[in-house]
Amino acid sequence: MKIVSVVGARPEFVQVAALCRVLRRSHDEVLVHTGQHYDDRMSKVFFDELGLPTPEHDLGVGSGSHAAQTAAMLVPMEELFVAEAPDVVIIRGDTNSTLAAALVAAKLCIPLAHVEAGERSFVRAMPEEINRV
Repeated sequence: MKIVSVVGARPEFVQVAALCRVLRRSHDEVLVHTGQHYDDRMSKVFFDELGLPTPEHDLGVGSGSHAAQTAAMLVPMEELFVAEAPDVVIIRGDTNSTLAAALVAAKLCIPLAHVEAGERSFVRAMPEEINRV
C-alpha cells in the first residue's frame, strides 16, 4: 500500500515519529513536509531528535497569513498527490497543512486517515478550530 503522510508543524512531527517507523516496515510511505514550521528550531531539531527520515518532498511554504499558507500548499500538494498516486493520505491535528491536505485528498477522491480527528474547543476565534470543522 502506498501512503502519503503530510506534516508541517511541531505537533505533527512528534505524532508522525512512531507511526512512520511502523508504516515503513510493510508499506511504501512518502513523507511530505509542507514547511509550515520551517525554522531549524521548529522543524529540523524534531527530525534529528526523533530520528525521522528526511521528507521525500518539502513544499517550502514558510510564513504567511493562514490563507496565504494554505493557498501556497494547495497546487503543489495536488501535483504531488497526482504524481505519487497514494492509496491513502494520512494527516494529523488541525494545522493549515492538515486543512490543505484534506481538501486536496477529498477533491482527488483519495481516502484520508486523520490522526487526532474529532478534537474540538468550540472557540471559533482559534484558527485551529476553524481548520477542525
